[in-house]
Amino acid sequence: MSRPPSLALPARTRAGLLETERGRFAALDCTPPAGVPHVGTVLLVPGFIGSKEDFLPLLRPLSEAGYRAVAVDGRGQHETPGPADEEAYAQHELAADVRAQTAALEEEGTGGAQGAGVGEPGILLHLLGHSLGALTARSAVLAAATSCPWASLTLMGSGPAAVRPEQQKRVRLLVEWLPTLGKEALWQEMQKAPRSEQAADELPADVAEFLHRRWLNTVPEQLTATGRRLLTEPDRVAELAAVPIPKLVLSGSTDYAWPVPWQDDMATRLAADRAVIEGADHSPNVEQPTATARALIAFWQRVEARRHTPGTRSRLSA
Repeated sequence: MSRPPSLALPARTRAGLLETERGRFAALDCTPPAGVPHVGTVLLVPGFIGSKEDFLPLLRPLSEAGYRAVAVDGRGQHETPGPADEEAYAQHELAADVRAQTAALEEEGTGGAQGAGVGEPGILLHLLGHSLGALTARSAVLAAATSCPWASLTLMGSGPAAVRPEQQKRVRLLVEWLPTLGKEALWQEMQKAPRSEQAADELPADVAEFLHRRWLNTVPEQLTATGRRLLTEPDRVAELAAVPIPKLVLSGSTDYAWPVPWQDDMATRLAADRAVIEGADHSPNVEQPTATARALIAFWQRVEARRHTPGTRSRLSA
């Protein structure tokens, strides 16, 4: 779970709804400053127990580099409603939502929150998923392999398959206890974990309250279905490697959910670019946002250059 250091909206960021053929999704939409050329748009997909706010620290630096950044709450997450039906949160359903969100951005043309859209000539649309959101983004790319609308895919803080065994134990307890304890009682139990206690001590009061509210807002069936996916996700790296789309595997220098060596190996198997963010763990987006934004921008700039001159895989350290 990502913990944003602040809930303040960056300049030029609008909180609203992204209208799609599959419903409305709560979104944060940050556009480049006046006078800065719009060079690309990125759709940001959050992870387990996450939300669009997980990307708040990235919005300003990405927009200042010319990228419109659109972060969404998935169905059943925080401010996007969802049904009380686990089948609604199957991987193919969530992947279809990502495709619908992409289509909505494409259809805006030169519209968008403040006049910036994907449909402008030369504007590329990049897809980024964090943690579970990366597994969903991967599924979306695989489902659209023959007509992929994205210029690139970034897998942030995610791995080739299910999470590591130690994390599986934690997720399994959450899935098993949620129907019995309910969300409020389970939240209080979760706060007793050493990692949670340490993080809570470092958080501003409004952020701590937000994390609690986000947990309560998220549909229980969404938590259960996506939690099970973290326990059972198959290795689909070979399938993804066959899709001709530039890829970036980005992680912290440590990761409690998927070990960094697993992510190194995944990047090799994908022939992907690799970025390791020093001083970050599972959520570089909130733990080291400046270095993370720098690595993302560098990757997207390489993607733009490769459209004219094919390049080679590179390994970055930020």
